[in-house]
Amino acid sequence: MEVTLLSVLTLGFILGIKHAIEPDHVIAVSTIASRSKKLWHASLAGVYWGIGHTATLFIIGIILILMKNGISDKLSLTLEFFVGIMLVYLGIVSMLSVRKQKESTHNHHTNHINEKKKPGYYKSLIIGLIHGLAGSAAMVLLTMSTVHTVWDGVMFILIFGLGTIIGMLFFTTLIGIPFILSVKRFSLSRSLILLTGGISALFGLYYMYNLGFNEGLFALWI
Repeated sequence: MEVTLLSVLTLGFILGIKHAIEPDHVIAVSTIASRSKKLWHASLAGVYWGIGHTATLFIIGIILILMKNGISDKLSLTLEFFVGIMLVYLGIVSMLSVRKQKESTHNHHTNHINEKKKPGYYKSLIIGLIHGLAGSAAMVLLTMSTVHTVWDGVMFILIFGLGTIIGMLFFTTLIGIPFILSVKRFSLSRSLILLTGGISALFGLYYMYNLGFNEGLFALWI
């Protein structure tokens, strides 16, 4: 492998780690990690997010690179707008889960067992897929400006994806610690989940507002 290509792939890996900890990514996965009952559940939530994110980037990115085509600003911003909607949805669902938990406190042992059997990995996967769609345009531009062949592009996207998986694995493990420690302290646990859900919903609203007005998406729709 040429030194230049190795350098490019190393850059892709580093950028992947950096990409994983962007605010909208972190907030989205945090809403799921906040309801994890074991630390490895939180860690796997990050891994599944990374897998979904990488899968979408890879499929869409390679198709666009082969077609030598990009994504229009209107479509790119619209996909980003869906991320905002998803953040609001995740925040609301997270906060509503606290209400359900409170109503069934007397059966909390049974609930914990059920939650352990059904960790939200599929939700993390779907969140990753949506984030991958929203990031496809930027990924294609980055790849096409960095590499010269389709094969190099394939390797770059995969290494970038590996970086996002490792980055999100580390972050969800880290953020999962306070939630795991508070599992048996119900009032503290509910407060942390409410805080995480509230941040997700508010950030999602801000995200949509910024895209709609500051980035000009609403004008493109008209």
